[in-house]
Amino acid sequence: MPVLDIEDFADALPQYAAVVGLDPGEKTIGVAVSDVTRTVASPLALIEKTKFSKDAEQLFKLMDSRGAVAIVIGLPMNMDGTEGVRCQSNRALGRNLLRLKPDLPITFWDERLSTAAVTRVLIDEHDISRKRRDEVVDKMAAGWILQGALERLRGL
Repeated sequence: MPVLDIEDFADALPQYAAVVGLDPGEKTIGVAVSDVTRTVASPLALIEKTKFSKDAEQLFKLMDSRGAVAIVIGLPMNMDGTEGVRCQSNRALGRNLLRLKPDLPITFWDERLSTAAVTRVLIDEHDISRKRRDEVVDKMAAGWILQGALERLRGL
């Protein structure tokens, strides 16, 4: 199965099943999960990047533990709508995951400013220290990304 656009992604999903959202960074991958009705996204975990095979194994274990059947990967578009180096890296992540699980539905979601938005919430509303923010921002950004995709899926 190729990487899908959001409409085909929706068609590939069973009626009730969780979906995970990923916010891949240079050192970590933030992971969020939806409920089975795909209404609410919740931050789940932070995968410390090592080797791709180990990272993927950890991701698939998280997915299995939550009954997740598909992945939404954040795509950090430039403000002008073009794709930069990070987009290429995230697209490669999607392709590599499909090599391990060819039938896994995967889509991308524009994540522009997700980390900035989450950081602002953590500072303004929760007054969280920089150290603590660094520990949670990627998985919370994954939740932000996944929630955006879930809202779009509901609109289809």
